[in-house]
Amino acid sequence: MNVTATEAKNRLGHVLEQAQSKPVFIEKAGRRHSVVMSVAHYEALVRAGQTEPPIATSEQFYKRYKEWVDEQNRLVETYGVFGEEWRPW
Repeated sequence: MNVTATEAKNRLGHVLEQAQSKPVFIEKAGRRHSVVMSVAHYEALVRAGQTEPPIATSEQFYKRYKEWVDEQNRLVETYGVFGEEWRPW
């Protein structure tokens, strides 16, 4: 369902009811601007997009990407930091 921003403002109750069964696209200046959807649909989208939990700490980052971090550290120890001679600091 598509509605203009003015329609959405004037008929908010109807838009919210429609959003329980399918997303409602709100148009502003003739272009899609926002979407109203049910909480259940939103939560399903969030779950589908979270294949791995977000990283909260540097320790979690290191555990997840240990091989890559160790390889980067080895490269820096072997060759130094790329472009270091051009840095003014």
